[in-house]
Amino acid sequence: MTITFRNIHKAFGPKKVLQGVSFTVRDGECFFIVGASGVGKSVLIKHLVGLLRPDDGDIFLDDTEVSRLTEREFYEVRKKCAMVFQSSTLFDSMTCEQNVALPLRKHMGLTMKDALTEARERLSQVHMSHFATAYPAEIGDGMRKRVAIARALTLKPSYVLFDEPTTSLDPVSARRTDVMIRELCDQFGVTSIVVSHDLVSIFGIADRIAMLYQGNVRLLGTREDFKNTDDPVVRQFMSGEAEGPMQV
Repeated sequence: MTITFRNIHKAFGPKKVLQGVSFTVRDGECFFIVGASGVGKSVLIKHLVGLLRPDDGDIFLDDTEVSRLTEREFYEVRKKCAMVFQSSTLFDSMTCEQNVALPLRKHMGLTMKDALTEARERLSQVHMSHFATAYPAEIGDGMRKRVAIARALTLKPSYVLFDEPTTSLDPVSARRTDVMIRELCDQFGVTSIVVSHDLVSIFGIADRIAMLYQGNVRLLGTREDFKNTDDPVVRQFMSGEAEGPMQV
């Protein structure tokens, strides 16, 4: 099972965001998409689940071309390829277990009792079973993120997309989130695509990394490839230098 982006172009009015992005994500991989703010990282992964459509190019999910599917045809794709947004997007009026049970009720037709039983199992996977009956407002940002991950796992997806999963989290919560993402790959065989600029996450759990720059892939490689590169643009990003414009 793989995900392939082939020559993806996307513009919003006169602003060209993606200008021929191509790469393949391998089965079971923890794959990071990195780059400065505004380079199109989140824009790119939203194409996978039909939230955006490319102006040109093709996207393949398990050898099926998905970028031209209808909205109804995307229902099955979204069961296979779940997304965890930057904000946890939980319903404040529901408990954690009720939030996690919601997709099971809607897509699987489970009774509330069976859905809650399954929800507690998913919460246990992300080490949140003790907070099943808590409301989102009663727990911290890191815990809400874990509940959102549990909800994404309810339909047993093959792929999970993470949009800036450690943003706004304290360092301890951020590293716990990293561990959970790595566990999804190693223990459950889930392929994870992570949009991030968190250097600790990138060098802590990524199998491979694609850096976007000026609408295209500047470097695609392992953590070691990024650490050892002589590319001045990549080195400037990885060092966090802020002086002057990024070099070309």
